[in-house]
Amino acid sequence: MPLTLTPLPGIPYIRQGDDLAEILLPALNTAHITLEDNDILVLAQKIVSKAEGRMVNLATITPSNRAGELAAQAEKDARLVELVLRESNEVLRVRPGVIIVEHKLGFICANAGIDHSNVGRSNDSSHYSPAAELAATNAEDYVLLLPEDPDKSAKEIRTKIGSKTGKKLGVMIIDSHGRTWRLGTAGVCIGLSGIPALVDERGWKDLFGYTLSVTVVGVADELAAAASLVMGQAAEGTPVVHVRGFPYPLREGSLKELIRPKDQDLFR
Repeated sequence: MPLTLTPLPGIPYIRQGDDLAEILLPALNTAHITLEDNDILVLAQKIVSKAEGRMVNLATITPSNRAGELAAQAEKDARLVELVLRESNEVLRVRPGVIIVEHKLGFICANAGIDHSNVGRSNDSSHYSPAAELAATNAEDYVLLLPEDPDKSAKEIRTKIGSKTGKKLGVMIIDSHGRTWRLGTAGVCIGLSGIPALVDERGWKDLFGYTLSVTVVGVADELAAAASLVMGQAAEGTPVVHVRGFPYPLREGSLKELIRPKDQDLFR
């Protein structure tokens, strides 16, 4: 079966408290997609964070002394740096424009994954429009944190859609991260349910009968990168992608599979 990725049109602006499963089902109908067993839904982190109320107004944040010190080094707003510290286990590197941390979820990323782009200013469910956002003053400066438990978020969405459709699905939540030694961001998995994060191919045979001895494939990140390419990074407005033909059996997975243990991390 070929691997197909289809962005779902018509996803509305997501606000705190929105039921993403209830939003995705009609979007699938609009795209003329009938869910089948082993299909996967890939969601951009932003809509999950918004639905879970992870939007923060910087005007409500009082920075600590440590945040002030790091803000001076990074040339960033001390209030933003305070949130970075709250969302992180450890600060690894600081330079103008970026703070590299170990996020509370375990992975290494820039600025604890906190985002300004495509965030908006309010969770108010009435009278929203992108034009109103653009016309607003900067009196309220909102940022968006990552979901507290993306695996749990993915499982809840998967369970609800599965119960309504009777289909065995996978759900994945993705974000854009930089890569060590390479320029540019790429889509990566930060939460998943019902799909493998890794596929261990050690013991498999290659085309010439050679037995693989070290090959473990980060299939969740491979799919995340493909879905991110389909979603786009700017004003495309397609934060959900339907996937069919994933070339590995579905199983329970966890973000923890992808986190390299510190004693194997050669880049710290």
